[in-house]
Amino acid sequence: SLQEIEQNSTMAPRKRGGRGISFIFCCFRNNDHPEITYRLRNNSNFELQTMEPALPMPPVEELDVMFSELVDELDLTDKHREAMFALPAEKKWQIYCSKKKDQEENKGATSWPEFYIDQLNSMAARKSLLALEKEEEEERSKTIESLKTALRTKPMRFVTRFIDLDGLSCILNFLKTMDYETSESRIHTSLIGCIKALMNNSQGRAHVLAHSESINVIAQSLSTENIKTKVAVLEILGAVCLVPGGHKKVLQAMLHYQKYASERTRFQTLINDLDKSTGRYRDEVSLKTAIMSFINAVLSQGAGVESLDFRLHLRYEFLMLGIQPVIDKLREHENSTLDRHLDFFEMLRNEDELEFAKRFELVHIDTKSATQMFELTRKRLTHSEAYPHFMSILHHCLQMPYKRSGNTVQYWLLLDRIIQQIVIQNDKGQDPDSTPLENFNIKNVVRMLVNENEVKQWKEQAEKMRKEHNELQQKLEKKERECDAKTQEKEEMMQTLNKMKEKLEKETTEHKQVKQQVADLTAQLHELSRRAICASVPGGPSPGAPGGPFPSSLPVGGGIMPPPGAPLGLALKKKNIPQPTNALKSFNWSKLPENKLDGTVWTEIDDSKVFNILDLEDLERTFSAYQRQQDFFVNSNSKQKEADAIDDTLSSKFKVKELSVIDGRRAQNCNILLSRLKLSNDEIKRAILTMDEQEDLPKDMLEQLLKFVPEKSDIDLLEEHKHELDRMAKADRFLFEMSRINHYQQRLQSLYFKKKFAERVAEVKPKVEAIRSGSEEVFRSSALRQLLEVVLAFGNYMNKGQRGNAYGFKISSLNKIADTKSSIDKNITLLHYLITIVEKKYPKVLSLNEELRDIPEAAKVNMTELDKEISTLRSGLKAVETELEYQKSQPPQPGDKFVSVVSQFITVASFSFSDVEDLLAEAKDLFTKAVKHFGEEAGKIQPDEFFGIFDQFLQAVSEAKQENENMRKKKEEEERRARMEAQLKEQRERERKMRKAKENSEEGGEFDDLVSALRSGEVFDKDLSKLKRNRKRITNQMTDSGRERPVTKLNF
Repeated sequence: SLQEIEQNSTMAPRKRGGRGISFIFCCFRNNDHPEITYRLRNNSNFELQTMEPALPMPPVEELDVMFSELVDELDLTDKHREAMFALPAEKKWQIYCSKKKDQEENKGATSWPEFYIDQLNSMAARKSLLALEKEEEEERSKTIESLKTALRTKPMRFVTRFIDLDGLSCILNFLKTMDYETSESRIHTSLIGCIKALMNNSQGRAHVLAHSESINVIAQSLSTENIKTKVAVLEILGAVCLVPGGHKKVLQAMLHYQKYASERTRFQTLINDLDKSTGRYRDEVSLKTAIMSFINAVLSQGAGVESLDFRLHLRYEFLMLGIQPVIDKLREHENSTLDRHLDFFEMLRNEDELEFAKRFELVHIDTKSATQMFELTRKRLTHSEAYPHFMSILHHCLQMPYKRSGNTVQYWLLLDRIIQQIVIQNDKGQDPDSTPLENFNIKNVVRMLVNENEVKQWKEQAEKMRKEHNELQQKLEKKERECDAKTQEKEEMMQTLNKMKEKLEKETTEHKQVKQQVADLTAQLHELSRRAICASVPGGPSPGAPGGPFPSSLPVGGGIMPPPGAPLGLALKKKNIPQPTNALKSFNWSKLPENKLDGTVWTEIDDSKVFNILDLEDLERTFSAYQRQQDFFVNSNSKQKEADAIDDTLSSKFKVKELSVIDGRRAQNCNILLSRLKLSNDEIKRAILTMDEQEDLPKDMLEQLLKFVPEKSDIDLLEEHKHELDRMAKADRFLFEMSRINHYQQRLQSLYFKKKFAERVAEVKPKVEAIRSGSEEVFRSSALRQLLEVVLAFGNYMNKGQRGNAYGFKISSLNKIADTKSSIDKNITLLHYLITIVEKKYPKVLSLNEELRDIPEAAKVNMTELDKEISTLRSGLKAVETELEYQKSQPPQPGDKFVSVVSQFITVASFSFSDVEDLLAEAKDLFTKAVKHFGEEAGKIQPDEFFGIFDQFLQAVSEAKQENENMRKKKEEEERRARMEAQLKEQRERERKMRKAKENSEEGGEFDDLVSALRSGEVFDKDLSKLKRNRKRITNQMTDSGRERPVTKLNF
């Protein structure tokens, strides 16, 4: 039988406290007096007579105290508490007795929070599911499901005790530390369900929201591929947006997730999931509905309830991610609940855009058009005090760095965030969104701008500090370069000394052995001589004495040619050439020697006549060696011109004229180099003499300096004007001063070689090592030997006649295996088949890539180029040694450290180079051995060709393996899809039955009601209806006024 005692109500039931008792309340509905229903259900196994209390009812005062404790455990709101206390005393006593009886029956280990907390800690300690049996995994899942049920149905003291024991931290710790397998299992979904159940009462919800990282950890679960888990997380986050103070926590959690998942923006994952198709209609619609529900909650709650700017700010973030075309595509699902959320998104967007357009005389704003947004801003600010600042912003935006690489985008990001914060920050300096810039209060900054003098002082101080910082930074970098160079030299010296020590010890040992062998041989020789003397006949002739040395033949000296004199038979007339008053630019010709003039056209030419015709003053003015700056002014008054000419003549006496005699383009390029070098001539000279001890000359600058070595013609011209040193141009003076350094070009070349030597050796050594290791690998590889054996068998089996019955084949044949196509499937080659056979029959061959891992590098080495590089190193080292011998023969100069530095360098470099030569000789021997090992002729094949054959074959094998894997996966996918399609109908029916049974067996709580309303879109019903009414009203107004509303039309 069923007995019900009811009062009229429209509230939905909520279960807490045990079987047979339900208390109902809802946080969304109207403010009518709630109804409390007390009922017994058919499946409760609860007899009617048991409702009669076994104990007598205590006095009313005592009953109220006892009943008050019971109501406290139920975590009811004030309205529902009043309704409970308004019940008759008899009904209170029945409820109390029934509740206590239920608690006595449920006592046990699982009724205490300690049990679940211990289980959670144990599970978190054992993170991986790989080592678990299926039964153990099911047991873990059941335990967490049991905790979720307990948090929903147990008395309030259970929840309180769970909170006091920091059970939430145990759940969060489990979520943070779980591995991939666990995160994709039902355990993850159940843990999120436990948090959701904990938030079903006010105390648990407050505890979750107050926890420092709870919402962040919940948001991290969005990274799972489990759709049910992701939906549960989105429902919690969406519901938290509706709770006071929860909206900003959700935005901060999404920002945390952006860093956790390494996403470009915080909502990138949501838009990707919204656009992604899984092929499972029900799960796909469920996930996309949850995402749209969450997006609508984010846009319409928190500061977005009142602030249009904040809604536009957040919505623009979604629009920039491309949500609008995704929403248009979602209409194809034709799901009423999903369409409800899509309608709300578009209606709210249209309403906000219309409201925003009112600021610009109802002009529709296309946020994708930079031109329109600029024109609206310009039109709005024209003729206002802000317009000059707007123009200044545009001007300085043009000066912002635009490089594609580097950190220039960070400047634009900073500007974007500052403007965002100006727009959304309220008057109290509080940011409704997670703060883009910490400690950035707009009002304080504006207040600082009032006092321009103070700002100016700050700028000057900042500029001064910046300059000091740059100077210190340059000094620090210079010292660091010096330290790095010294450290590298020290390390190279130590390595060289160790190698020399080992080599010396080895040679000493060999010398001792040879010396001992010589001593032994000498003793044997003496013994043999003694025996020979004893055995010889006495009185024999003695061997003849060695003859004297042949007189050396002296070279016959030839006649000595007299020095060349003046040409005979040609009388040269002395030239009378006018002399210029100032130095002129030089004409870089090649002068014909006087002894070669006879019989030429030059004997018939007299240039003295030309001097009488030429305007020598104009020639001197046009090609003067002195460069001066000229002022170009046009005056119509001739008197003014004369006055200017007089002033120019007077002022020219006080201007310093620049003297330049070298080629103009060469001088310009030299000036560019010196400006980049940022060193004075004395500093450059000191660096060259000291072999750049302070690391002032980078390698690239040295390479450029070698292009500007003073030539003989330059030196001759500069020597003519050395008395005018102060008036020389910058490039001329540089070349002149460098020409004063003894053997300047050789010193520069030696310094450049010294700086580049380690780099060149480092480039050569890997190539030599690649040849050596590649030769060893192909020679020793057992997997390669096994593979060749299999290929040989294939070839002999497939080839008949003269092409068959082979004992070997050329290795170039390996790359022809893929040319043989299958007669069944043209996409399958003999190589695909070979790999399949090898994987099944010869698994050892699968390690071929590991055994031949250096082949790709060896295939890149060209022996001709390698020998050329070695030869360049050898000749460069020889040139430095030659220059060292020359400098040793010269008298020492103050500050000249060439001999000491280069002597030390030669010692280290010579040994390093000999080491490279030894490695190369060893590599060549191994290569020859490897080539002969495979039946090739050593002199006719180079390393790049030989190893290239193996490299190409290895690449072909890898590609074929991947193609085999793709074909296998494709076949498995087709089989799996067929099975899924066959089971789809049965699965959907089973899920429908399970969901219906779950809804009937368990009633929701307050937070569940919030999530349910958010999922169905009921929470937006009021706003949606209001927006529809406003849309009709505004459309009518727009029609009456003859204006067209610039918003997207929606069909409902």
